[in-house]
Amino acid sequence: MADFEETKLFRRNTEDVSAAAILSEVYNSLREKGYDPINQLVGYLMSGDPAYITSHRQARARIRKIERHELLEELVRSYLPDLEAD
Repeated sequence: MADFEETKLFRRNTEDVSAAAILSEVYNSLREKGYDPINQLVGYLMSGDPAYITSHRQARARIRKIERHELLEELVRSYLPDLEAD
């Protein structure tokens, strides 16, 4: 008989990879394929279209593991490190 009085905890089984690490890997993959990584990443972040990211070295699959807003947060955090409140 199931116990419906207890709250069950659900955890997704996902890789624990930081947004910074994914951005770095994707940047390198785009560069290796001869693309301008900045333009391609901006295109992806603005549109959400994964076609801006190469599939080389699974870059497209990697970048889709993290929400775009998390990637943007990481970029802003790294650009303005001294302004973040404690």
